[in-house]
Amino acid sequence: MFKDKATAAEQGQEDVFKKRMELYTKVEAVTQIPWYYIAAVDQYERNVRQARKDLPKAEGVAGVYFKPEEWAGLLNPNIEDDNRVSIQFFNGIGFDGNGDGKASLKDDEDVLQAFAQYLLSYGTDHENLKIGLWNYYKRDKTVGIIIGKAMIYKHFGRLDLDTHVFPMPLRSNHSYNNTWGDARGWGGRRIHEGTDIFAGYGVPVRATGYGIVEMKGWNKYGGWRVGIRDINNTYHYFAHLSGFAKDLKVGQIVEPGTVIGGVGSSGYGPPGTSGKFPPHLHYGMYKDNGYTEWSFDPYPHLKMWARQERARLKK
Repeated sequence: MFKDKATAAEQGQEDVFKKRMELYTKVEAVTQIPWYYIAAVDQYERNVRQARKDLPKAEGVAGVYFKPEEWAGLLNPNIEDDNRVSIQFFNGIGFDGNGDGKASLKDDEDVLQAFAQYLLSYGTDHENLKIGLWNYYKRDKTVGIIIGKAMIYKHFGRLDLDTHVFPMPLRSNHSYNNTWGDARGWGGRRIHEGTDIFAGYGVPVRATGYGIVEMKGWNKYGGWRVGIRDINNTYHYFAHLSGFAKDLKVGQIVEPGTVIGGVGSSGYGPPGTSGKFPPHLHYGMYKDNGYTEWSFDPYPHLKMWARQERARLKK
């Protein structure tokens, strides 16, 4: 019974990915904007809506959100207007994307085409699309996140990028408990924003999902560390590393299991400081909601990913 439910859920998710890709490629055919930019915007907006309480959750296939007054035009007396002529008259962003004569905020194709038309006013090449995104969101971090998503989609050529693995090989000798929120004293009173996974020095540390390397370098608390942003707008933080994988660089696309470094004991001092605590990986997870970023407990995710990885290996 449970297996049947899981299979049905997987099939349903595959159908959603298929419908989304059909929409993205339709937009690309009309605007010549590569589908992966549209997919990245759509996914970013969907993730933001999931993370915030002041925005309605995405109900359709697409995730892009427009306020009704933005869609219809700020001076339009009818904020539910779907007449493309009057919407254009009042300078609304609403657009008839599917050719049915209406610009409906409830139609996924109309919504995606409307955003694409906005971007199209800046151009279809990478740099002009970045300018269009900045003028829309007015936030450098948002533009960076969307471009990162676009590069991930472009690299893999598909949308189903939700598989995760444990950050160390399952066969490695490691141990961990739920340490999120514990007190920390070095450098001042603060809480622990992650889970410590203890293992031998040099044990491989792996990317837990599909993503892009946003940060690589030294921090006086975390030592040698790496930050990876995944397709769901979650930032994965790996700290206290012994070193980095050869040729690892910012902007690199990774997948579940890509080795990014090794377990170490670096940190709590200037660059090169090591050995002030037993070797372990500090693993943190952060979510961005379009305004700010905050940490959340990675422990249940680590447990789940290990269980899922074991199940896949048994197949």
